[in-house]
Amino acid sequence: MSFQEIKDREATYVMQTYGRFPVCFDHGEGAVLVDVDGKEYVDLTSGIGVNCLGYHNPKVTAAVTEQANKLMHVSNLYYTEPMIDAAEKLVKATGMSRVFFGNSGAEANEGMIKIARKYSHDKYGEGRSKIVTLVNSFHGRTITTLKATGQEHFHHDFFPFTEGFDYAEANDLEDLKKKAGKDTCGVMMELIQGESGVRPLDADYVKAACEFCRENDILFMVDEVQTGIGRSGALFSFQKFGVKPDVVSMAKGLGGGLPIGAVMVGEKCADVLGKGDHGSTFGGSPMSCAAACAVLDEVTKPEFLEEVEKKGEYLKESILAIGSPEITDVRGMGLMLGIVLKNPENRLKIVGELLNQGVMVLTAGEDVIRLLPPLVITREEMDRAVAVMKKVFGS
Repeated sequence: MSFQEIKDREATYVMQTYGRFPVCFDHGEGAVLVDVDGKEYVDLTSGIGVNCLGYHNPKVTAAVTEQANKLMHVSNLYYTEPMIDAAEKLVKATGMSRVFFGNSGAEANEGMIKIARKYSHDKYGEGRSKIVTLVNSFHGRTITTLKATGQEHFHHDFFPFTEGFDYAEANDLEDLKKKAGKDTCGVMMELIQGESGVRPLDADYVKAACEFCRENDILFMVDEVQTGIGRSGALFSFQKFGVKPDVVSMAKGLGGGLPIGAVMVGEKCADVLGKGDHGSTFGGSPMSCAAACAVLDEVTKPEFLEEVEKKGEYLKESILAIGSPEITDVRGMGLMLGIVLKNPENRLKIVGELLNQGVMVLTAGEDVIRLLPPLVITREEMDRAVAVMKKVFGS
């Protein structure tokens, strides 16, 4: 089937909620994708941070295939070993206490919000339910996580939104203290704000915010949906920042390509949710958890994470070495990078030309080209992508 035929069928049968790029992919290997016409692309997106071990990864494929031949779904009314294995791997790698599995990042963040409100209600009663997030944050697309998102342009069309949220300026401890008053049960933040422009928070601010929450028995919650599973050069970015949250959400890279989300809690919150308080029909799927186990076996290796850091630094320096006046900065951590443009009005043209020449990138904020390549990307693949960038930025 031709690309045009595929495009026409999509327009007929699929809701038009995405402005798709004019490409249909057929298969991939490592960090390279191939479209239906046989053209190759170096992927610096990994499905928006999902395919952390690249395409056709033999260990993930083997784990999923083996599980598919045994059991794909049975529900959480019964025990399944892959779910328990994945939870054990996460707990042992982080020193946290327990895990709840769902299907997505938004669902994981909804779980964090429920945990914070129930923890506070159980201990203090009513009137202490507010969640404070950060300006320029992004926490999901559900009604509640849209309201938790600290970007006003997302707050439209779907009124009324869930109540009980406020927003503090990032890296401003006094503003956080002002917003997180006696009515507050939780503070939720991304330690690297991804969607708004790949903005790492100040480490001293993060530590002070965590300590403030401890002193006031406010749950300190970290959204690791995009930053987790090795993306920052640590299994979770909170480990790079030297803090230990009460609650952590994750998704994207955890399943290596299969849909999965999770909420992980520390000792304080280990027993907040009891039987019947929360659920997810597809959560803890044996298939997704088998994939997660294969992913975690790789990304928890110290040498793997060290290599992610080295690759991130190499890619950053290679892009800066292009020397284009259009590139004012490359910021981020590990293999989560943002190219800051001098002239944001040129961004879509640059992204389109990169795609035409075989390099896939993302955008973020108003002036950033976002890079989330597979963590297994090779230096040769990075060099290939940078060579194309040099031509595009130099043209």
